[in-house]
Amino acid sequence: MALKTIALTLAILILTSCSMFGPREVKIITKPIEIEIIQPTLPRSLDLKEPHWYVVSEANIDTFLEDIAKESGGIMVFVAMSIQDYELMAYNMQEIKRYVQELGQVIVYYRNVTIKSPDGEKAAIGVGIKVDE
Repeated sequence: MALKTIALTLAILILTSCSMFGPREVKIITKPIEIEIIQPTLPRSLDLKEPHWYVVSEANIDTFLEDIAKESGGIMVFVAMSIQDYELMAYNMQEIKRYVQELGQVIVYYRNVTIKSPDGEKAAIGVGIKVDE
């Protein structure tokens, strides 16, 4: 019987001991945490080669065929397109150029927002867009 009383008293003390001293005040403190955003390295710039275009008409087709035969060793392969297709290709290239420039501006914006200067006060301009016209 004494063992039951001791066990019951011990169980009551264990279960209610946290509430004997009253509720504990919990302080919630929020403070901003600076997260260092790692900037990926920018890809190397484009190194495009310029193709040579030939404009062939009925007036110059004979000389063109002779010149191409000399350059290619007698093997001739032609790639032809209509004027409308050429205009469409030019339009598509302008769209690609516009899209790449706009993506470059987005990259510059986010780099400037996320890269801080050494003193931490303002955004550091880390990259720019160079447009050769």
